[in-house]
Amino acid sequence: MIFYNGSEPQPDRKILRLSDLYTVRMKETQLELTAVLLNINRNHNRELMEACRDLKDYAEYVARVRKYARELPLSEAVERAITECIREGVLKEFLEKNRAEVKKMSIYEYDQEKHIRMERQEAWEDGMQEGRREGIKEGELRGRNAQLSELIKKKLARGKSISRIAEELEETEERIQELILEYGLEE
Repeated sequence: MIFYNGSEPQPDRKILRLSDLYTVRMKETQLELTAVLLNINRNHNRELMEACRDLKDYAEYVARVRKYARELPLSEAVERAITECIREGVLKEFLEKNRAEVKKMSIYEYDQEKHIRMERQEAWEDGMQEGRREGIKEGELRGRNAQLSELIKKKLARGKSISRIAEELEETEERIQELILEYGLEE
């Protein structure tokens, strides 16, 4: 069982399958590992939250930290959430007894989550940039090939041989043959 309290939207309950992560899909897997993910964010799994007050309070605390972190520095957001929760009886005893440690861990966890999101974003941007570079290279190559094919077509129409065309265009005969086939040019 996995308790989920991340910031990405998730259903109340979800079955996770190891095979969903396989890069090569098979019709039938020989071994399957499954786990149940339970979303423990505020306003999720109400029945579970009502049955376990500490879990419900924890979800409330996390929701408040996230809310205040949008408008305050993280340390202040955590402090405000702790103070409010104690005042309103949310995890009161635990927070009073462990305030410093909770604050430290909340900042660490939130920073780690933020760090992971930032790394994902950077990786996505790097992938997009690499894709653009590859696209530009591909476009340049296609443009060069189209230009060469036009020159080959004209030279073939003038009756020039493949070896002569290759020499004039400073390409190999094999390359000229490839372009003739690729672009459907007549010899």
